[in-house]
Amino acid sequence: MSEIPTLTKRRLQAQVIGPIFAEMAAELGEDKAAEVLERAIRKAAIAEGRAFAAKAGGKTSMADFVKLYELWTADGALEIEVLKADAETFDFNVTRCKYAETYLEMGLAKIGPILSCARDGTFCEGYDPSIKLTREKTIMAGDGCCTFRYRKVAEG
Repeated sequence: MSEIPTLTKRRLQAQVIGPIFAEMAAELGEDKAAEVLERAIRKAAIAEGRAFAAKAGGKTSMADFVKLYELWTADGALEIEVLKADAETFDFNVTRCKYAETYLEMGLAKIGPILSCARDGTFCEGYDPSIKLTREKTIMAGDGCCTFRYRKVAEG
């Protein structure tokens, strides 16, 4: 069985999460609801990373991590410009993000960064904790591009 394209998965999740978030925000306030949602998404991203690491037999590498991006870019979900990809580094800019467009279209732009952006570095905690993300700009925050800078760092 093949993987569901990630953009499709995120749209389906957002259709369920959006109304739940609205109810939580009405009950708890928007800040507290966002905090709860972010914790839940973070745990889900770590679990997803662990599942992908398990599929790789626990033998992860930057090269295999780069290949995973095919899932996130499927169906033109992300248009990226790769700046550098080697055994220690994966640097790229996202120049178009259909995830951001989807959340905006669904009226969920406010929680879009929690639903998608917050997963990016957190996924690595489960997949391979030696891979770290630095990102200074995101399209969802209104920037012209997203700056992804992944580094494989020495463990310990």
